Amino acid sequence: MLVPTDHVGARIAYWRKRRSGMSQATLAGLAGVSQSFISYVESGRKSIERRATIVAIASALQVSVADLLGEPGDPTDPLKEGAAAAVPAIWAAITEIEEGDRRAPRRNAEEFDALLQQVYELRVVSGYGRSAPLLPGLLLDAAGYGGLPLVRAGLETSVCLRNLGYRDLSLPPARIAVAAARELDDAAWLGAAELVHTLAMPIEAPGTSSRIAGRALADLQQGAAQVSVRQMLGQLHLSASMVCAVDGRSDDAAAHLAAAQDEARSLGDPADGYGFQQFAFGPTNVNLWQLAVDIELGNYGRVVERAKRTNPGPLRPANRHQSYWLSYGRALAHSGQTDHEALAAFMHAERAAPLTFVLNPMVRDAVVTMVYRARRRAVSGQLRVLARRFGVEVDDRQS
Repeated sequence: MLVPTDHVGARIAYWRKRRSGMSQATLAGLAGVSQSFISYVESGRKSIERRATIVAIASALQVSVADLLGEPGDPTDPLKEGAAAAVPAIWAAITEIEEGDRRAPRRNAEEFDALLQQVYELRVVSGYGRSAPLLPGLLLDAAGYGGLPLVRAGLETSVCLRNLGYRDLSLPPARIAVAAARELDDAAWLGAAELVHTLAMPIEAPGTSSRIAGRALADLQQGAAQVSVRQMLGQLHLSASMVCAVDGRSDDAAAHLAAAQDEARSLGDPADGYGFQQFAFGPTNVNLWQLAVDIELGNYGRVVERAKRTNPGPLRPANRHQSYWLSYGRALAHSGQTDHEALAAFMHAERAAPLTFVLNPMVRDAVVTMVYRARRRAVSGQLRVLARRFGVEVDDRQS
């Protein structure tokens, strides 16, 4: 069986050789990992589960994280293709707003609200491929209206672009949302915009992300009696926890998680399953973020045990269900002993939100590693189908 060559390990090997033939041992030393780890990753026998490790290797190779992660998924996927076609117009609209241009809205208030609601509802099901073409017009009209419409349009645009893999492009609309929110007298909307801002930050800059989260938490303290504000406070603690985990500050990550747990304990899960702006803050979501943080910290056994006690059912947004199954699947796949269970978890994740699943580079490489580990007769039909969703064809010839 031939090993697929389009995975993070192959890209690491490519850039390492471009750096004057840098040896695996040298790269390992610069990145703070073992030479055997680099060897396993480059050959496809091991995936990289921690963002901090990706950041360290990218820094050692003097490339961006995006250079190593690549762009997974089938480029001919109609949903992905349609979203990609909309990006230039989205970027043009963002640039126009940043330059201070304000057109008169083409839609009246009722038409604009209907469009905004359509984009909002598509986010519930992670339908970003369908919402992307709607964003240029939404942004330009929102700029004409200003105020809350611009906050909401900036938020929706940033979330959509980030989930489609355009993380660099997701930052400007988040900043637009924050700037517009600061002009409102509404702490909850400021918290939502600040949260999206932290989520859009490049993973190479955890220190900056942490400062933004700290500032946002301070901003929200004044309105903390409102349920929506408390939900945003808790959600910002969850985001800050992940940032601290990526930055190697496990004690700070634990402190933010504890603060979120305290807030969630008194609030409970949102009765409608969504919470303020679909962030779904409550005990269930805290557990889901705990799983993701433990993945980042390398606590795979703890993830498996916690996942068995966690039920994402009370939450409605598709991305919360997908987050659960992705964390569970990645933890199972890490050991290499339960690939059949990991495969089942990944298939649940794919069903929850198909497009964002195939656009997830960390999961793609976990699947590639599972393909590598399987002997020819052990590569199940389900694993072949899942690999094909990432544009990976399994060759039946023995290596």
